[in-house]
Amino acid sequence: MIANFIFIITFSQFFFAQIMAITIEQLKAKLIDKLAATHVEIEDVSDGCGAKFVAKIVSAKFDGLSLLDQHRLVNETIADEMNSIHSFRMKTMTPEKFAAESSK
Repeated sequence: MIANFIFIITFSQFFFAQIMAITIEQLKAKLIDKLAATHVEIEDVSDGCGAKFVAKIVSAKFDGLSLLDQHRLVNETIADEMNSIHSFRMKTMTPEKFAAESSK
């Protein structure tokens, strides 16, 4: 009986995760909208699960924030999506830092 219950929960979580798959386009649109991001690159690096991403995010909202606070701001912005994401690695920067890095 317990094994059946565990199977139902596991299957339900799997089924729900498949329905709630997050796309690069969804993440990008939300980051641009909520953070007024001027540049967003997102790569899906999943092993077939579609829930591992690497992102580069450029926003003036990062001005004056520590790196930790920049990452917290991004995490707060995509908090709902993070429920369906296994891994989200990010590189955040201000427009000035991005321009300097791009000119190298």
